[in-house]
Amino acid sequence: MAAPTAHGPAPSDGAGTGGPAAGGPAGKGGRNGKGPLRTALGGLTTRGRSFLAAGLAAALCAYVLGQAELLRVGILLAVLPLVCVLVLHRTRHRVSGSRRLSPSRVPARAEARVHLRIDNVSRLRTGLLMLQDRVPYVLGPRPRFVLDRIEPGGRREVSYRVRSDLRGRYPLGPLQLRLTDPFGMCELTRSFSSFDTLTVVPPVEPLPPVRLAGETSGYGEGRRRALALAGDDDVIPRGYRHGDDLRRVHWRSTARYGELMVRREEQPRQARCTVLLDTRAAGWAGSGPDSPFEWAVAGAASVVMHLLERGYSVRLLTDAGTAAPGPAGGFGADSSDTAGLLLDLLAVVEHSNEPGLSKAYDALRGSHTGTEGLLVAFLGGLDEEQAVTVGRMCRRSQRAVAFVAGPGGTATGAAAGSGSGSGSGSGEAALGVLREAGWTALRGGPGTGLAQLWQEADNSTLKGLDR
Repeated sequence: MAAPTAHGPAPSDGAGTGGPAAGGPAGKGGRNGKGPLRTALGGLTTRGRSFLAAGLAAALCAYVLGQAELLRVGILLAVLPLVCVLVLHRTRHRVSGSRRLSPSRVPARAEARVHLRIDNVSRLRTGLLMLQDRVPYVLGPRPRFVLDRIEPGGRREVSYRVRSDLRGRYPLGPLQLRLTDPFGMCELTRSFSSFDTLTVVPPVEPLPPVRLAGETSGYGEGRRRALALAGDDDVIPRGYRHGDDLRRVHWRSTARYGELMVRREEQPRQARCTVLLDTRAAGWAGSGPDSPFEWAVAGAASVVMHLLERGYSVRLLTDAGTAAPGPAGGFGADSSDTAGLLLDLLAVVEHSNEPGLSKAYDALRGSHTGTEGLLVAFLGGLDEEQAVTVGRMCRRSQRAVAFVAGPGGTATGAAAGSGSGSGSGSGEAALGVLREAGWTALRGGPGTGLAQLWQEADNSTLKGLDR
């Protein structure tokens, strides 16, 4: 973070950190094209302006009445605020500031703490400082702190908390310092030029461990057990190549074939999952943190984190056909990097103007990664045409699970019964089309725990396999 002085804002050193800036009178204009001294005069407080006005009035009355004593009083009253302005203007305060977020990525409705640090890097003791940080209104009130005089080489550390019910990326800063003289005649506000960004991600709900897809072909317990039971007879050797590790030499095959043979390197196939998030504006009703769309975004984040923790390779796909991570929508390999990337994307995802889900279907059909493994979809309201399109998406997946939370498909609508209107009927029809196509389709929405639906989807999948 940059270090302001008593003469104007200093150049930025980057977000979150700052270095000292030299004091002294500025040679050119300050803020808004004004000179630094003129800017300092504009910082006169109400007390300073009152003293100046009283001094001028007393001097004028002394001139009219011919009172020398009154003239001395007027000069004293008028000169005092001017001397304070000059002293504050000439003071060589050099301070640096920094901001640290703990954590920098926080779930919605959770608190983050912002730590501020001010260092006095000059040889003079600072005056009384008022510290103020600019934050968006959704994070809470603007924090203000009064800092006592900082000794040369000293520091002051303060902190405050922020909280948001809405996901998104929120800038914090710039940090502002207000300098004042001991008599309170003049105040100068200086701003650091750097800022930080707080990322509020969707809340993640813990999900129970279930077996919605064939985990034995990935890194699950079944895969490790199969590898442990494999013996030397199961090894498929190949001829030695220059550069092969000698520790991989298979001596039994070498004696059998009469040449140096090594074990083949076979990598276990990692289980894959595609999470489809429907962002069509026409498919969702309402807005705010308790809306069905926010429930779907939080559900997608919960599924992503749950599957990444279980060793899945996960990607996120939207109705616009855009997929992440990877430039071509490839599956993420590093779970920690993939988790952070997908959470950051879900923090800023908004409604799209897409008329349907055809682009998402084309993205799944045009994938060159073979079978998609597990497909989990969070869908809004579907008409008959869109339901048929979604129904065709499960052809390239081993298992397909859909949570329909749009109009006519919410949990509250389900509780109202069949007489709640045409929306509920259209939701039931869409669910029927998806189930006939091979999806495990369930209703979801605000007020419904995703963990319960996740377990119910697993039970429905197992029943379908038993049949």
